[in-house]
Amino acid sequence: MANQHCDGNGTPDLPADHRPGSACRCHRGVVPGNPYRTVRGLAEQLVINANTVAKSYSELVREGVLESRQSRGYFVAPKRQIYTKAERMRRLRQAANAYVSEAISLDFTADEIHGVITRCLDSHGWMEESTETTT
Repeated sequence: MANQHCDGNGTPDLPADHRPGSACRCHRGVVPGNPYRTVRGLAEQLVINANTVAKSYSELVREGVLESRQSRGYFVAPKRQIYTKAERMRRLRQAANAYVSEAISLDFTADEIHGVITRCLDSHGWMEESTETTT
């Protein structure tokens, strides 16, 4: 679900692309239930047609990033999982394998690789969360 990368020093890089169900929720201040900009307000700020903003918001609602509340506007949607635990673990292992393979090919040590991952997790505030170990 997270989709922001960091450079190994804890500095966030550009956010990854949005895919359905994987909205980036790692930005500080983006809290489920918080109100989102109004269509009109954002259109005026960006000097674009309100229909363009409305269409984009509709797509974000379909993807589960925002939720629409009648007569109240748009709100950040609660995080949801669209994949099973097994599928998420498969994807994690695939991404980790690609990352570690690249790091090894660049002659980084296991300690250096671990340090980068630790700093990245810490920059996202995830070091204090308990995690389950799945083999």
